Amino acid sequence: MTTRVLRAIDRFHSVHPWDHNAHYHRWIMRQIPRRFDSALDIGSGSGDLARLLATRAAAVRGLDADRAIVAKARKLTSPAVPVTFTAADALTEIPPGPYDVITCVATLHHLPFTRALTHFRRHLAPGGTLVVVGVARAASPGDHLLGAAAIPLNIAMAWIKNKGRRAPRPDSMTAPTRPATMSFAEIVRDARRVLPGARLRRRLFWRYTLVWRERPARRPYTSP
Repeated sequence: MTTRVLRAIDRFHSVHPWDHNAHYHRWIMRQIPRRFDSALDIGSGSGDLARLLATRAAAVRGLDADRAIVAKARKLTSPAVPVTFTAADALTEIPPGPYDVITCVATLHHLPFTRALTHFRRHLAPGGTLVVVGVARAASPGDHLLGAAAIPLNIAMAWIKNKGRRAPRPDSMTAPTRPATMSFAEIVRDARRVLPGARLRRRLFWRYTLVWRERPARRPYTSP
């Protein structure tokens, strides 16, 4: 693809932006139980997913390293909604759990991959569910093909969501971002070492998904 085309796409999206991560929120909700006690949303941004999780959970924690976006999330959240937002480091300052559901959207590529997944697993309750929507580096022919296919769909989605009008940029995250360094193949390899049986899939709009369920703790055997 030529540089001229890429620049034209960037100009279009500066006028018609939309949130690629929020596009997957409803998919995330289909991966988790209808009712559960506690959830943790890592990289919670302005809190849209955390508030959505609160429609099913008794209590939700939203965690983000960006203090400004945490302050915004608090302002956007009604006191009646059972969500607490905390500005903290996802590797060292996760509030005590365990959690029945842990979500992590477009944040994992900012963290040491294996260490982060290991840490999240420790905070998951027996029988709990970890759901990740992540960003991978395009490396294989399949990655590039899916990325190319996403371009016209991406433009169509931006036009539909904004109804052809100029729209403000999504402000769900204000902290600096960085490109992904791991390919999808590397992500699959390393994730399954930490989370045996994890389900991973490439997705449209330059994302991949990971779903893993912790096995419930076995009850100790007692003789009759």
